[in-house]
Amino acid sequence: MTDRTAVLAQYLIPKQAITLLAGRIARVRGGRFTTRLIAWFVQRYRVNMLEAANPDIASYATFNDFFTRALKDGARSLAQAELICPVDGTISQFGRIEGQQIFQAKGHHYSSTALVGGDAALAAQFDNGHFATLYLSPRDYHRIHMPCAGRLLRMIYVPGDLFSVNPATARGVPGLFARNERVVCVFAGARGPFVLVLVGATIVGSMATTWHGAVNAPRPGCLSEWRYDRENITFQQGDEMGRFLLGSTVVMLFPQGPLQFNPAWQPGGAIQLGDVMAQGV
Repeated sequence: MTDRTAVLAQYLIPKQAITLLAGRIARVRGGRFTTRLIAWFVQRYRVNMLEAANPDIASYATFNDFFTRALKDGARSLAQAELICPVDGTISQFGRIEGQQIFQAKGHHYSSTALVGGDAALAAQFDNGHFATLYLSPRDYHRIHMPCAGRLLRMIYVPGDLFSVNPATARGVPGLFARNERVVCVFAGARGPFVLVLVGATIVGSMATTWHGAVNAPRPGCLSEWRYDRENITFQQGDEMGRFLLGSTVVMLFPQGPLQFNPAWQPGGAIQLGDVMAQGV
């Protein structure tokens, strides 16, 4: 199937209905059905259960319990770096934000203002800054961790489409990450503000944060915002901050300043939680 055919099909299929159905199946306590579904998934996507804190697929009551499984102690180590990779996955794109334009794929850019839900003042803090877009495939560990220490300031839920976020769709759907449903998490760090955007996709049942729980279940259909600047919700580098219930993409924004991404990084390259992402210079 060509990229164009795959993308055209996504415009035609009932993505919301498919996602709702997938979410219900993922939450059901189906006994043997659930175990068979997990076994099929593990084989189909070559999931490495030896890394899981609980490798026994028969012990998971729901597919969501399996999908958001924890890693066993010592499965990942945290590099000594200013920014570490917050997830297991694949590097989609990374680099400089050109004004407010973020590179998506060849021929496609989108604005930081659109990404964060239309808040121009928030987006302006990242003009000419840095971004990284990380794709989580079905086989990956789906918890999201902090790239650096930070204090939570805001969370914004932005309703949107539910296109797939795989590489073919990124190449074919203009403004993909700024048109899909997403949760924007704003933090204050040692070098200023930074943002982690959890991007939804087809069959992503919900996105959850450690301080709130599921953010988009049920889907409210309107932009919602929570303020935390008067609270003291803080995270250390490597702490878990959220998770996907069925996989997707994380987009990170950092302000303008001296930052050097890992010279070994390249689009399409595999990455793991805790790897060196960038160093201050």
